[in-house]
Amino acid sequence: MRMWMVDPRGMCRKHLLGEHVELHMWIGHLRKKRGLDGYVKSNCIEMVSIYQRHEELTAEMIRRGYNHKSPLEPMDTTCVYYYDQKYRDVKVDRERALNDLTTRCDECRRGFATI
Repeated sequence: MRMWMVDPRGMCRKHLLGEHVELHMWIGHLRKKRGLDGYVKSNCIEMVSIYQRHEELTAEMIRRGYNHKSPLEPMDTTCVYYYDQKYRDVKVDRERALNDLTTRCDECRRGFATI
């Protein structure tokens, strides 16, 4: 599970929808007060950006004509603020994420080459 935090327009369908699902999974973990420390430490999640990232991904999904039936309310992410400040402030290394994504996925590499 990870947040790529790259421009959704360049992402292939699999990675776009996959990250969207993972955001909902993280919200579920946070509501149950399950730890996400390992994901934060390995630079896979940007806790305070979950709601905004969901909005970015769903806007791209709608632009592509996909159905979106799982909205998040801003209050859904308030559980983030129960975490220690040092975890809340961690930001995903976007350059590294883009490099990882385009190295792993030919379709994403082609998508990012066109935007």
